Amino acid sequence: MVMMKVVFLVFACCCGVALSAVAKKDRKIDTTLSDKEFGSPDYDHEAFLGKEQAQEFDELSPEESRRRLAIIAQKIDSDGDGKVSEQELEDWIIFTQQRYIREDTDKQFALHDKDKNGEVTWDEYKQVTYGFLEDDQIEPEGGEEDGFSYRQMMARDERRWGAADADKNGNCDDHEFRAFLHPEEFEHMKDIVISETLDDIDKDKDGLVSVNEYIGDMFNPANGEEEPEWVETEKRQFREYRDKNGDGQLDLTEVKDWILPDDYNHASAEAKHLVYESDEDKSGDLSVDEILTHHEKFVGSQATDWGEALNRHDEF
Repeated sequence: MVMMKVVFLVFACCCGVALSAVAKKDRKIDTTLSDKEFGSPDYDHEAFLGKEQAQEFDELSPEESRRRLAIIAQKIDSDGDGKVSEQELEDWIIFTQQRYIREDTDKQFALHDKDKNGEVTWDEYKQVTYGFLEDDQIEPEGGEEDGFSYRQMMARDERRWGAADADKNGNCDDHEFRAFLHPEEFEHMKDIVISETLDDIDKDKDGLVSVNEYIGDMFNPANGEEEPEWVETEKRQFREYRDKNGDGQLDLTEVKDWILPDDYNHASAEAKHLVYESDEDKSGDLSVDEILTHHEKFVGSQATDWGEALNRHDEF
């Protein structure tokens, strides 16, 4: 077990040194739907389809692509009125973008729910995650090694568990467990994301982030490594944009503005764009025919996020 910890630490340190010369760490939570240009066909496809499954329609004919899209359009029409509204389209885009999160949570939930009662207790989670450790590894006699502490990790997990446990019964159902594993996706978990970020960066534990701590989180020179040009740019970003009150440090509110900015709703913007481009009768929503007429805006020759699921179900 000690060797496992040593290997983990060596790997982490090596990766940190290697990556520092290549790219900076970005703490900002990315809420964009694609790295393509907004409004381009590639952006529309990835937003509507889900990037991970976007290659599946590559082998499909236009006829098969439209056939599957018609089935998907009916699924998006959640109220069954024969129309797809902007809100229904926005909900679908959010659904496709969160596919990985759902799949990851399902796998982890099955692993941790030992008694298969539909809930994960804190003890079940702790046993799976930390059960392999001996007491002297959790609380080493010589103190923490290189700032690494299983005890601190466990305490941090327990704080996050408490925030995710919405009904405060001590356990997490599948929805609460998803919030625990992926707090950045849930509004009520944003405070814990911010506090954990501050805890990571605030090395002197004064509750504030100095410019040196801010830069140190992104770049740690090793063996005389030269400072990349972007470091000076980030220092200027810190002074001119991040440090809003000009006191030379970032408080909790300024950290929140940095990592969770109040950007516009990307899913809503994309839904409005798709409706605007495809709404031939200007009714404000889309019929199945309108979606199929403009199928290249939604799927083109790429797979929907449901692509894998579609191939598994007889209805397709």
